[in-house]
Amino acid sequence: MDADAIRARLPYAVSGAETADRLARDLGTPNPPDGPARVSVATVREMATAGLLAALSDDPNRPMFHPDQVTDLAGRPDLDRLIADATPLGPDRCAARLRVRRTDFDHLVRLGWITRAQEVRANFGAARGGTVRIPLHRSADVDRIPADHPEVDWVALRALGKGKRSPLARLAPGRSAQ
Repeated sequence: MDADAIRARLPYAVSGAETADRLARDLGTPNPPDGPARVSVATVREMATAGLLAALSDDPNRPMFHPDQVTDLAGRPDLDRLIADATPLGPDRCAARLRVRRTDFDHLVRLGWITRAQEVRANFGAARGGTVRIPLHRSADVDRIPADHPEVDWVALRALGKGKRSPLARLAPGRSAQ
């Protein structure tokens, strides 16, 4: 067999960064070259985990995808929702998405109502605490919390002011709010 002839007939694999850029461009909000990405490689990895893309690489740090799959995904009318659901969020963004205080979100984690999907490391330098591990949660999991726990008075929880004790603080892990 001629290995070069086989390689020439195989489709060109698209990297995770190229896939993210393509999806962002197709949404009409291209990823800036030097700013925060509208669609990140982490989002693309989550889309692969959800079965929307098949990874051609076994290296999770360098995902590769079939260009036809990327084109098919980019053409979906619900692409914006798919990206929003697959975007991993840090704790602060999760709290903002739920419109609760960060301490209330920390209680949701403590209670086991949401678990992290992955973890990333951020290096802030020795003067600012060194390397910090940041848990990331799936947007779709965050959005599901109020529906999964209707026993919580979400309106009252969202209205709590600074210094007010959270009603979630009295709950034990594994138990509902009732």
